[in-house]
Amino acid sequence: MNLIAWREEFTIGLPDVDHEHRELIAMINALHESLGPDADAAQIVEALGEIHARIAAHFALEEREMRQLKYDSIAEHKDDHERLLDDILDIIDTVESPAAYDPEALGERLSRWFSDHFRTHDLRLHRWLAGRH
Repeated sequence: MNLIAWREEFTIGLPDVDHEHRELIAMINALHESLGPDADAAQIVEALGEIHARIAAHFALEEREMRQLKYDSIAEHKDDHERLLDDILDIIDTVESPAAYDPEALGERLSRWFSDHFRTHDLRLHRWLAGRH
């Protein structure tokens, strides 16, 4: 079962960023699927570390694009990125045993963040980009 379902509303209009959005969601879902119910703390931490690294790299690309375009709300957008990265690090810190890993709770946290971020920050960026043309 996927943690995060792809929705077209996640598209913002920057081809490289949109492509990475799809890849990140697919990667998160694949890592979640590969863990299974018998995953130990080390496997969970490793998977979450991989998710964190890939998301951080994606955010760097997205923020570089926004700087190049002189996007007027980059600070707020970047702050929201930082909140997710901090949240993932907090999750990693709490994983001390397989019982500490709640895939449903993780899925809900990630899905809620992505949905909220896409509905607010990315939608604003999408509208700003559309208004430039």
